[in-house]
Amino acid sequence: MEEEYVKLIFGLKLKQIRTERKLSLFGLSKLSGLSKSYLNEIEKGKKFPKTDKIVLLSEKLDVPYDHLVSLKLDKNLAPIGEILQSKILKEIPLELFGIQESTLIDIVTNAPVKVNAFISTIIEIAQHYSFSRESFYLASVRSFQEANNNYFDELEQSVLAFSKTYQVDLTKKVSSQELEEILIEEFLYTINDEELTKHQELGNLRSIFVPKTKTLLLAKHIDDAQRTFIYAKELAYNFLDIKDRLYTFSWIKFDNFDQVLNNFYASYFAGALMIPRASLTTQLTELFQQKTFQKEIYLQLIDSFNASPESFYQRLTNILPKDFNIQNLFFLRFTHKATTDKFHLKKELHLSHQHSPHANEMNEHYCRRWVSLNVLETIAKSDQGHVFDMQISHYVEDNMRYLVLSSATKDPFKKNHYRSISVGLLINKQLKRKISFLEDSAIQTKEVGVTCERCAIADCSVRKASSSILDKQNRYKNTETVVEDLMQKFS
Repeated sequence: MEEEYVKLIFGLKLKQIRTERKLSLFGLSKLSGLSKSYLNEIEKGKKFPKTDKIVLLSEKLDVPYDHLVSLKLDKNLAPIGEILQSKILKEIPLELFGIQESTLIDIVTNAPVKVNAFISTIIEIAQHYSFSRESFYLASVRSFQEANNNYFDELEQSVLAFSKTYQVDLTKKVSSQELEEILIEEFLYTINDEELTKHQELGNLRSIFVPKTKTLLLAKHIDDAQRTFIYAKELAYNFLDIKDRLYTFSWIKFDNFDQVLNNFYASYFAGALMIPRASLTTQLTELFQQKTFQKEIYLQLIDSFNASPESFYQRLTNILPKDFNIQNLFFLRFTHKATTDKFHLKKELHLSHQHSPHANEMNEHYCRRWVSLNVLETIAKSDQGHVFDMQISHYVEDNMRYLVLSSATKDPFKKNHYRSISVGLLINKQLKRKISFLEDSAIQTKEVGVTCERCAIADCSVRKASSSILDKQNRYKNTETVVEDLMQKFS
């Protein structure tokens, strides 16, 4: 174990034993002859006593020496020991959130039993809902994005510096050929788009990078936008000098949190390179100034970049908060298999921390009035490569209204599988000032819920399940009301 954790565990045990003996630090100081400040430093994990001092404490507290120096903790402190030995505090870059590891350690030492109960609760919840290490890391990255309004100026400036260094014209579509040339000529890459097709097990992978020989293996059937994105990510790793990275796309495993975070950095760089901020801001400004929504102009805007609709919508979540001060927004990515009634929310981002809509891992049915699901149903029944639609979604439960834009495309790696990408903008006075076409009567408004099981809309023709959870909550509420009435009656 890390030396500091060994000191911390000793301090925790000493404090626990002292507390059980109903001794204050002052009392233990008088009993042992050791100074109060010295004992306080030990209990906080800042100092580890020499052998003669441990012997002294062992004798005065009537505790075996071996028990004091053992790293084994009793049941009350065991979860804390597991956290420390797992080194999870080392894996998570706490400094990203302005947290010092020493601060967490101080919290642990000041209230070990309460912290232990908290940690045990978190572990139990994680196990009950199958919350994996991967989910935890992705949630951490998502929180980091939300804390920064998903805009990272240092990465934006790095893209501008890259374009200047390698003379990439950001006023034009960035091509895969242009980026491939830089990878080969400047970073000595070898591109191989034949090998992956020989391995059926790798059908879902778009690329593998072999660092020893700088060989980039590409799936042959990816389109030019996907190829450009992969190249842009590889250039990000090199230009930003990122060493600790993932080597497959989509990634199949990771060794630590930094790899997941660096994957986000590289993806952000790629999106900013393929969809330059200046160009996107200018075109969005023109679109927002229209009195009615111009669908063709919007679709042409997406097509003006050599990027997938998903990359475009992701980029909106960077630019809208920064350049238009539209920070109350959400991003959703759904997947769907044709001929099934299943819709899976695979990715979400909420810059405003609103609760609707949100992922639900309870096997409930997402509201079928969402445009995100409607475009998936439409594309699954057609031969179109891209289906777009929009609506104003009114969430009845919290009375929030969002302008939701949604695009559905085919999954190039899975037959009969589709995905939709959506961005929702909270409708308030600020948004009305920014977007002129919000009053367009052609934009349909729908009352929606989050899941059927929690929805109060009574006359829904597309409901897939009864409002069982909402009904249960209402029964509890009615019971509570009757109890309160009886309490008043007989008081």
